[in-house]
Amino acid sequence: MAGVVDGREWRLGSAPFIAAWLGREVDEDPEWLPDCTQVLLADADGVQARFAIGDACRDDAAALVAELSRRGLAVHLLSGDGEGPVAGLAAKLGIKQWRSRATPEDKLAYVAALQAKGRRVLMVGDGVNDAPVLARADVSIAMGGGTDVARASGDMVLMGDRLGLIADSLLVSRRALAVIRQNLIWAAGYNVVALPLAMLGHVTPWLASLGMALSSLLVVGNALRLVKRNP
Repeated sequence: MAGVVDGREWRLGSAPFIAAWLGREVDEDPEWLPDCTQVLLADADGVQARFAIGDACRDDAAALVAELSRRGLAVHLLSGDGEGPVAGLAAKLGIKQWRSRATPEDKLAYVAALQAKGRRVLMVGDGVNDAPVLARADVSIAMGGGTDVARASGDMVLMGDRLGLIADSLLVSRRALAVIRQNLIWAAGYNVVALPLAMLGHVTPWLASLGMALSSLLVVGNALRLVKRNP
């Protein structure tokens, strides 16, 4: 942010933002609240105040990361915050791949690089800066409590703020894909056997109708297994 107060020009923002305006190097204080993101207030004479902004980690974040890792998924953390808080959060959650001070362009390039390696990327975000990368990812989930532009850019919107629903959705999607494959195999096998018999006259019309009805019931019954819920 930039503004003029009583004839004096001020800037409020990150250290690189202030340094670019002053034309000289400006550093954060690494020993002061290292787990927080520092925002500097400066005028033409230099930095006049420092503010520390911290985020509380969601209670179920560590459990989600552990569950995703257990399923063989690689978890990456992209954040626009400073290196200290991002490194601390990544260590707390057990995330090995992370990047701090990531601009929207940096996030896009990061995801594009993963996709160039053949990776399929699931992106979860909630901020304005996440909107471009949510649109770029193979599959994207916007948090229900996030910004409007993030929800508009996501393929899905997570109702509520419980991160465990992400792991549940992955489990349901894999089960659904397995059921779809089972039904396709059954349908193909049934038609391979039934159609030649019907063409040769070995299957009467009423028997063919009964077989088709039973086949449809079998497919629907198999799909209904997905609606079973855990106690």
